Amino acid sequence: MMLTTSDEIPGQSIKSTIGIVRGNTIRARHVGRDILAALKMLVGGEIEDYTKMMAESREQSLDRMREEARQLGADAIVGVRFSTSYIMTGAAEILVYGTAVVLQD
Repeated sequence: MMLTTSDEIPGQSIKSTIGIVRGNTIRARHVGRDILAALKMLVGGEIEDYTKMMAESREQSLDRMREEARQLGADAIVGVRFSTSYIMTGAAEILVYGTAVVLQD
């Protein structure tokens, strides 16, 4: 399934719009990772465990959005956007959303 942040797909025509589709996940930090992150903050640099956790969260959200679009019969999703919000201390939601469309044959 094609995903794009633009409202169009070059070389393709949109036959019909199905509607908004979304996928999300909420992740909480791990106490052990927090201790290691605090130590990393003392010396500086990337906190690799958090980078990996956020990348996995984005992919899981994308997979959930794609599945919703597939169930609705979409060929592609346009206007894809990400949003992050804090739910509580140590937990955040990753939300991805876009418009499911059917492309011309």
